[in-house]
Amino acid sequence: QPQLVESGGGLVQFGGSLRLTCAASQFRLDFYAMAWFRQAPGKEREKISCINNDARSTTYADSVKGRFTTSRDNVKNMLYLQMNNLKPEDTAVYYCAASTTPRCPGTFNSWGRGTQVTVSS
Repeated sequence: QPQLVESGGGLVQFGGSLRLTCAASQFRLDFYAMAWFRQAPGKEREKISCINNDARSTTYADSVKGRFTTSRDNVKNMLYLQMNNLKPEDTAVYYCAASTTPRCPGTFNSWGRGTQVTVSS
């Protein structure tokens, strides 16, 4: 059973930075597109980025474009989300997910449990 485990969340001040990590086990990431999602209280889950299996293409939601960067290390079987210039509206639980396809936009059927990010104003 594929497993994804997020880490790196926490409390940060407005304008600060955090780096989230997603560690994969029981399967190889290099076959699949990967994505980061987030869900704030009372809101629908939002896909914020998607990266192809070969990392040659990454897409971002408008809400994070220019502030967040997604990367991957297929050798280490890891996915990353660098978040800069954080705002209170970025407060959410962040999830990584693996697609069934190598290219974005992807169809995601493997999910981590999430990591909480809280941005104070």
